[in-house]
Amino acid sequence: MAAPEVRFTQIFINNEFVNSVSGKTFPCINPINQKKVTDIQEGDKADVDKAVQAARDAFKLGSPWRRMDAAARGRLLMKLADLVERDADYISKLETSDNGMLVKNAAGCVEMAVSVLRYYGGYADKIHGKTIPIDGDFFCYTRHEPIGVCGAIIPWNFPIEMASWKMGPALACGNTMVIKPAEQTPLTALYLASLVKEAGFPPGVVNFVPGYGPTAGAAISEHMNVDKVAFTGSTEIGKIIQQAAGKSNLKRVSLEMGGKSPNIVFADCDLDYAVEEAHEALFFNMGECCCAGSRTYVQEGIYDEFVKKSVERAKTRVVGNPYDDKTENGPQIDQEQFDKIMELIEAGKKEGAKLQCGGKQKDGWFIESTVFSDVTDNMRIAREEIFGPVQTIFKFKTLEEVIERANDTQYGLAAAVFSKDIDKALTISNSVRAGTVWINNYNMSSAQTPFGGYKMSGNGRELGEAALHEYYEVKTVIVKIPQKNS
Repeated sequence: MAAPEVRFTQIFINNEFVNSVSGKTFPCINPINQKKVTDIQEGDKADVDKAVQAARDAFKLGSPWRRMDAAARGRLLMKLADLVERDADYISKLETSDNGMLVKNAAGCVEMAVSVLRYYGGYADKIHGKTIPIDGDFFCYTRHEPIGVCGAIIPWNFPIEMASWKMGPALACGNTMVIKPAEQTPLTALYLASLVKEAGFPPGVVNFVPGYGPTAGAAISEHMNVDKVAFTGSTEIGKIIQQAAGKSNLKRVSLEMGGKSPNIVFADCDLDYAVEEAHEALFFNMGECCCAGSRTYVQEGIYDEFVKKSVERAKTRVVGNPYDDKTENGPQIDQEQFDKIMELIEAGKKEGAKLQCGGKQKDGWFIESTVFSDVTDNMRIAREEIFGPVQTIFKFKTLEEVIERANDTQYGLAAAVFSKDIDKALTISNSVRAGTVWINNYNMSSAQTPFGGYKMSGNGRELGEAALHEYYEVKTVIVKIPQKNS
């Protein structure tokens, strides 16, 4: 299947596609064949300044956006969702040519984006304050007001879906936005920009500036007229963004970052089901998933059988053309990520983990499905986020032991437990320090469920009602009245 035609390659400011101020471009590479798809206009500080000014103007008191009824904001989000759904087939194929994910997974991401936009479209006129019965002759109420100009820095692993996670709550609350897609994957974001205009959003409400992190991303994070920044990506970059916020205007920051999520499998589980769930928990999207079940803890009584079955399953996983319905894994995103994964595979072998299968390059940026057993907690593959198709399987004895080991990490994004004993499963879910815990399933999520991390996996939440709290300020208003009556 041929990659779809690329329709938009420019920066999007004030509902218009424009060239970069510098005139620079950067190449967009298809990870399937490592060939250039097109050249993208490269935004930097000058372009971010223009986008922020457009967003600031759109946020002014009396502007069409600020005067718009909340229900009308919701209808715009609903219209945008309808347009994304209308063009779902094209967007899915565009995502695959840009990112390398399976086209069927890309279709799922587009479906999720539609769901998220509709969910927050429905919430737009339900964001409100309270009246508070304070002492004395006063009338007190709160307003939930939009923060202002919100920067959003989008990752490359789930581009269209992650854009919707930021746009939905930010726009429902009445903010304006400057969005930087990852330099590896700008194509679906720029197509989404065209749909923003088609849906009828006023100029300047949503702006897209493709570019590199150290230039465009840094300009958003440091900008004195950006009131909040939301970031999904690595912990390393998240730290830089938080520092930039502190050095500039103390803008609000929400971060969804890395993970090293424990997937705990007890001997009383449904073994075949647990093997398949653990397999998908790790290998889904080539392992390029922040909440991947990348530390598989298996109780000693079933450990050998679990490893055997996991190796058999990994050997059958089809790695190849992501446009083929039979394919289960595509390529890694780029050379840098490929090299990082291969280096960590070598580290696992050198440090004494047993390579059960895989561990080699198939072709280009494709990597064989890899399984390590006899992994110990001090190994690099046990502590560092690999972000690739590498399953690491650990052995444990007791409930108390595995809780302590599961929590022995700088991360806290997700966790899972497989057991037929609900008391045991709930003890795990209440004890592990992670933002999401799955019981007898892995990676189930929806627009309604909050998502985010503990510790160095970030702060703040996306999705659900909780995400709205990241995008509004609470204002208290106290009015002196002649006489208060209950």
